[in-house]
Amino acid sequence: MKGASMATEIGFIGAGNMGGPMVKNLLAAGYAVVVCDASKAAIDACLAEGATVAESPKVLADTVDTVLVCLPTPDIVREVALGENGLVHGGKIKTYIDLSTTGPRMAMPIAEAMEEAGIIALDAPVSGGVAGAVAGSLAVMVSGPHNAHGHHRPMLEKIGKNVFYVGDKIGMGQLMKLLNNMLSGTALAVTSEAVTLGIKAGIAPKMMIDIFNASSGRNTATEAKFPNAILTRSFDIGFNTGLMFKDVRLCIEEAEALGVTMFVGSGTRQAWAHALGKGEPSDDSTVIMQHYEKLAAIEWPED
Repeated sequence: MKGASMATEIGFIGAGNMGGPMVKNLLAAGYAVVVCDASKAAIDACLAEGATVAESPKVLADTVDTVLVCLPTPDIVREVALGENGLVHGGKIKTYIDLSTTGPRMAMPIAEAMEEAGIIALDAPVSGGVAGAVAGSLAVMVSGPHNAHGHHRPMLEKIGKNVFYVGDKIGMGQLMKLLNNMLSGTALAVTSEAVTLGIKAGIAPKMMIDIFNASSGRNTATEAKFPNAILTRSFDIGFNTGLMFKDVRLCIEEAEALGVTMFVGSGTRQAWAHALGKGEPSDDSTVIMQHYEKLAAIEWPED
């Protein structure tokens, strides 16, 4: 089976916007993927690509020895991993790989519980958005036992072209992901503030973005999010406000636990808390620009 020498059959829980494309890429690489998801639409999409289905996490863990999970919140991850019908109770599973963003304080106790059950845990959060998941070009930040990382790296390379081994301590990959998303969330929030001020002063939004991208203010928001989702007013970059706030909040909690001051990061948390309070968790994260527009009492200028 091409590309699948590490595990001919693997499990995957969470086949949504991010997980679905990853399942498709694993299938294309020759893996036999058994999926589990609460969404019938997600299941049907995977079945159409050639996956098979397990009705619960425990059934999945009774079926395969390696399970990847890609889920939206820490509480859901904990339930899937350790709940009454969770993976930890499976009879066949040997390795649990968490692609979600849960933070170290969730990853560590889950890994400990898995270890007690004789299951190796790796945390391997991903970055790159839906486009990266589709293209198989995600960044994967792995931490956990070095030998397990090496064993499963060929599989992880099917979902991400940049696989980084952060360290052997569970939670290090999670922290790395939180740091990345803090930078991403800060860039989007502060760029929205800058553009709002420029519009209020009479400068055209596209002009500002073009100048930022030719200058030292260039960042991920100016390069991708503004041109593709805010200037177009489509607000569809593919990462929602609830998840952004969750990741920024988790990062600040880690900083506080380790005694690290984050002045700018605290401001970023405030900005995303405002966006969440004024909108919905399901709002695309680029909708934060609209909240700044309302705060400044401006209207987006016509082209």
